Amino acid sequence: MNHLAHALLSGPDDALRVGGMMGDFVRGAIDPALPAGVQRGIVLHRAIDTFTDSHDEIRVARNTFDPPFRRYAGILIDIWFDHLLARDFVRWSDIPLHRFSDDIVLLLLQHDALLPESLRRFRRYLGTHDLPAAYADRGVINAVLRGVGSRLKRDNPLADALPELERLEPVLEASFTRFFPQLVAYASTWRTSTPR
Repeated sequence: MNHLAHALLSGPDDALRVGGMMGDFVRGAIDPALPAGVQRGIVLHRAIDTFTDSHDEIRVARNTFDPPFRRYAGILIDIWFDHLLARDFVRWSDIPLHRFSDDIVLLLLQHDALLPESLRRFRRYLGTHDLPAAYADRGVINAVLRGVGSRLKRDNPLADALPELERLEPVLEASFTRFFPQLVAYASTWRTSTPR
């Protein structure tokens, strides 16, 4: 899952949400100097990614992509699912999308001292581009795909992936509709049952 989903799935706890946003920017062992709640949020982020990557619904969705996009299907699904989440955010949250999005950026700013430099840069990018709320806009998704593709080390087709995503839209939307409630339930259970 991508940034908007991780923030939502972290629940209302600020420390968990900060950790959830840090998850893509922290590799390997988690710094024990971080507050316990933030560490827990990073662990939740990783648990969500593992649940997602190993889920049959996602495996089937990956195989619907044609080459050369299939190799990057995990990235494409993550980004497209954030688009679907943003587009129908009112279904998943009582907080309006733009307020939720602004709150994420503000939360990261308030915890700036804890953030790795790469996440500080990303926080500035979020604020400048009205993200993650703007994930609801397909034009923004196209720009996100180009940006992600430009940061990968090898040549890739991500800049040209929007037509492939649009071709698969009915399949991916059906997958999201079946999968995301299960992920919400998984994250909720994890938050309440995993030791603090």
